[in-house]
Amino acid sequence: MIEAGHWLAAGEVHTAGGRIAVHTQHPEGAEAAIDAGADSIEHGMLLPERLLDRMAAQGTALVPAMTVIAHAEAARQVDPPTAFSKFIVEGVHRHPAIVRAAAEAGVLILAGTDSADHHGDVANEVALLAAAGVRIEDALGAASWNARRFLGRPGIEEGAPADLTVYECDPRSDSAVLADPARVVLKGRILR
Repeated sequence: MIEAGHWLAAGEVHTAGGRIAVHTQHPEGAEAAIDAGADSIEHGMLLPERLLDRMAAQGTALVPAMTVIAHAEAARQVDPPTAFSKFIVEGVHRHPAIVRAAAEAGVLILAGTDSADHHGDVANEVALLAAAGVRIEDALGAASWNARRFLGRPGIEEGAPADLTVYECDPRSDSAVLADPARVVLKGRILR
């Protein structure tokens, strides 16, 4: 159960214009974060499906960090299995279905890798989101226009910064091209 102080802290952060991101891989942690008014849940492994409609209604985004969760598969190698390794294996197994259910419930899905080993591997994150059953347009949006909007940044519109990546083919047909953009434009300057 969430304590009143958490609601107060969340209210103060929001009043000051801040956002609250909660990293949780446990069902009770996710529920407490949603109860407190978190703006996003990072990981959300074993997120109870009964919370998805609430997340969508209150605008709590899910950043599933599929890349780092997929690499937690090594927990299967723990011999003998521990309670923690069993918990991780169950989470890894269920995570794609939870992410798909969240997207279907209207929860905003955002891309993030949350790992120094996979920093900047957003292309792989998009591919994993799509493989989990997130519509490719939403998986691409999770790494671009939806992420910008969530962060309060303008999208592709008059007067917005010219931040673009250009690809040889449409990433909706082949998301593998995301790893190798033909052009990168940042603040109107061609970097590649």
